[in-house]
Amino acid sequence: MRVCADTFGIRSFCFLEVLIIAKLDHQLNEEINDKEIRLIGADGAQLGIMSAERANEMAEEQGLDLVKISPNAVPPVCKIMDYSKFCYDQKKREKDAKKNQKVVEIKEIRMSPSIDTNDLNTKIKSAMKFLGDGNRVKVSVRFRGREMAHTNIGEKLLMDFAEACTEVANMEKNPKLEGRFMAMFLTPKNSK
Repeated sequence: MRVCADTFGIRSFCFLEVLIIAKLDHQLNEEINDKEIRLIGADGAQLGIMSAERANEMAEEQGLDLVKISPNAVPPVCKIMDYSKFCYDQKKREKDAKKNQKVVEIKEIRMSPSIDTNDLNTKIKSAMKFLGDGNRVKVSVRFRGREMAHTNIGEKLLMDFAEACTEVANMEKNPKLEGRFMAMFLTPKNSK
């Protein structure tokens, strides 16, 4: 912070914005101060071990950058390349990988042990839709009060649900009681 101007006896304060530029992952050109380095040419050919100054001169002659690829090697490995093109290609590859990535969601379907047949069929249809979209489905049954004494009814209901979805899904986890809920997981069959 600094005082900007004293206009009419009023002091105003200016806050200077400091832009911090992220440190690059690789050392470039004059930043490389090792005594000896192993040099790789722009075409990928091994040029041998030499001083960093000599390698930097060679890179400047070709109009390219000297980049330290492997700093932990003995001696460190450097390559002559167009660094801006290298960064551009790397960002492009990361962007393509992110674009092709599919996020699998877990959808949940809740029921009670006393669910009616039509309601069960509706839940099965929505589970089939979720599985068709490539998502995992968690099917759970909630027990209330005295229903806890009859957990076998909920287990049978879940097994019937899984059997109805066998053409599009595999049962990943068998029904398991956790507190007042009994749950199982269904995953879509790989049809691709």
